[in-house]
Amino acid sequence: MSNLVHQVAEHLRAQIHRVIVGQDAIIDQMLICLFADGHALVEGVPGTAKTLLVKTLARTIGVGFNRIQFTPDLMPSDITGTNIFNISTAQFTLRYGPVFTDILLADEINRTPPKTQAALLEAMEERQVTIDGECYALSPYFLVLATENPIEYEGTYPLPEAQLDRFLLKIIISYPDVEEEREVIANWQAGFNARRLDEVGIETLSDPGMIHRCREQVRGIVVEPSVQHYLVELVRRTREHASLLWGASPRAGVSLLLACKALAAMRERDFVKPEDIQDVIHPALRHRLLLRSEAELDGLTADLVLDEIVAAVEVPR
Repeated sequence: MSNLVHQVAEHLRAQIHRVIVGQDAIIDQMLICLFADGHALVEGVPGTAKTLLVKTLARTIGVGFNRIQFTPDLMPSDITGTNIFNISTAQFTLRYGPVFTDILLADEINRTPPKTQAALLEAMEERQVTIDGECYALSPYFLVLATENPIEYEGTYPLPEAQLDRFLLKIIISYPDVEEEREVIANWQAGFNARRLDEVGIETLSDPGMIHRCREQVRGIVVEPSVQHYLVELVRRTREHASLLWGASPRAGVSLLLACKALAAMRERDFVKPEDIQDVIHPALRHRLLLRSEAELDGLTADLVLDEIVAAVEVPR
């Protein structure tokens, strides 16, 4: 049942690796979002190929791509579009915003005020946009891949918790290891140029509709009751942990379920194992947990708290 998901994932990985060196775990997390039909928040310091990875993924699938550079003066209408009065026809016509695409790169999303960030809420949750009282459906492929820089705080705005909760995964990109970095330098010396992806020879999917069929297969992945109970127990433990002020919501549990089903399908299985949950719990929950200030001062992170919870909950057999 999950063979198609595995085959498409293998193809996409191979094409992305024509551009991106290493980062296997990061690429798999991006593919989980694609197959589970969920958005991703990608965090990493400048120069770690966040934008390049998103652009390459869109090109590999062969679907539409738009990029919004978020800035402090960006307005909601700059994202969704607006009605413009046409003097010659005496009528309003809609000027579509960049949200009307398949894959939307929201670059440095935390550089714009909450009012503008909120313009994406309806699009991310309902896959539609309301402009002057009219609802417009978005592409069935619609996916928001947002980036943020963790080291700059001046001129940035924290993302509202309601928006963070709409991202299926928070993906953290770190620096490459020494061998990967040497390969990056060698590739550029050999003529690679990230600004000329047309010359890389990326083979797009023969039919983007395969993504829909992959998503249907992911929905059909079986999660046995004992594994469901294990997942629920992990989520509920986040609400009881002494180091957390705020735990994961029921929507977080659903997101974790969808993500581990996609991972199981990519691993050529039609059922979820507890290790699938363990492998995806960090990117699925880390952005939904709020640490107490004293815990942060002690050096704790959301990932460390999740490690404690996973170690404390009995794994079903």
